[in-house]
Amino acid sequence: MAKKVITRRDFIRVAALSPLAGAVAHGMKRMKGAFSSGQSRVVLFRDEKALVSFKKPDPEVVQNMLDEAVTTLLEEKGPVEAWKRLVTSSDIVGIKTNVMHYLPTTPEVEQAIKRRLLDVGVPEKNIGIDDRGVRRNPVFQRATAIINARPARTHHWSGIGGCIKNHIMFVPRASAYHPDSCADLAALWKEFNLIDRTKLNILVMLNPQFHTVGPHSYNDKYVWNYKGIMVSRDPVAVDAVGLMIIEAKRREYFGEDLPMQTPAKHIRIADTKHNLGVSDPSRIELIKLGWKEGILI
Repeated sequence: MAKKVITRRDFIRVAALSPLAGAVAHGMKRMKGAFSSGQSRVVLFRDEKALVSFKKPDPEVVQNMLDEAVTTLLEEKGPVEAWKRLVTSSDIVGIKTNVMHYLPTTPEVEQAIKRRLLDVGVPEKNIGIDDRGVRRNPVFQRATAIINARPARTHHWSGIGGCIKNHIMFVPRASAYHPDSCADLAALWKEFNLIDRTKLNILVMLNPQFHTVGPHSYNDKYVWNYKGIMVSRDPVAVDAVGLMIIEAKRREYFGEDLPMQTPAKHIRIADTKHNLGVSDPSRIELIKLGWKEGILI
């Protein structure tokens, strides 16, 4: 794993890659940070002060983490300039969140996103925040842009629940995608016109869950204070990195490479079969910012 320092940012690549050289040419500025030219960029930002207490984020720190991550992802001078590359004031924007009782996206993350949408000039009436009601929500029914944000956790049906799986609430019957460890979850992105409309994927790693036993399983002892947020234009790449971190935590906790109850095969298949994004670590540029202790990757 190569490391190069550029000003105050650590650009750490999973493999020796040229950092999106072709994709960030002047004539392709709007593609910065996108999954293009066969490789993807993921930004991980961690802050030791991200949590006031267990599972309770500090809203100001979370706002700064998101701002730094998105600004770095898109190589802009500031957060508002970066968000203007994602949405315009004329967009109707749905913030696709996750309301799992024990481990939600959190209001702090939702409001940090909403604040920047308002700063861009999106009217509040054209911003919706929803999860299980997206199919009935008028904002989501008309949405021209979607911001996809959810916490990382192990999952009974899909191995892990991440950004790919978070869009399953757009389908009328989620169980239709459960066979074979949810192998074809990525298909719903195309079927429900979500690929182009999803402008940013945010994998919330403040308190990830690294072990699951059975459906809807949760236990505090399998959740840890990682204090991170990851962002990418590519849902597959951000989930692939999230999976690597969760696997590393499992090795640390269990003292062995204990397989998950359900393999997270849908991430690889989203790449190799559905072409939704990049799952191969050698084609992911991982930029790590902030607190490094216990980073696990």
